[in-house]
Amino acid sequence: MSKQNTEELAEQSLRNSGMYRVPVAIEVLANKLNLTTQAAELGDNVSGVLVVENGRGAIAYNSDHAVVRQRFTIAHEIAHYLLHVEKNREPQLFIDKYVAFRSDTDSSSGSEQDEVDANKLGAALLIPGTLVLEQIKKHQLDLDDDEDVTLLAKQFQVSVIAMTHRLTNLRLLR
Repeated sequence: MSKQNTEELAEQSLRNSGMYRVPVAIEVLANKLNLTTQAAELGDNVSGVLVVENGRGAIAYNSDHAVVRQRFTIAHEIAHYLLHVEKNREPQLFIDKYVAFRSDTDSSSGSEQDEVDANKLGAALLIPGTLVLEQIKKHQLDLDDDEDVTLLAKQFQVSVIAMTHRLTNLRLLR
């Protein structure tokens, strides 16, 4: 999926659900897409699970992970739902053993590409590019200042690492 299409799909999904604001209410977005969310004990190696059956879905996210990680996991599973769920094929299961930010060039295989695409769209849902630009301008943030990047991450309720990756992918950081 192209970068432009990813950004457009994220913005359209957020605007259509009324969730186009800072911070994105990711669990409400899931709910508006007919996805339930639930914290669960998933063990050390599983970040999230998406199960889809009869046009409805459920997301389980690791209750042991930090809240910012849980938010990204939910966004990642929503991205799988939007990108990879085949309508009219039941049931479907996605298990994400490790949700990590990856560069745009990290993948060649199909399932690996699905994970890269879900990470890109998940990040765009949680940290919409146009809202990032609005916040930078509104608060006159200097992205060369670590404290300003930390403030931006707090505004979007994401980790500093997630925000740094997103700013880099948006070409706002060198």
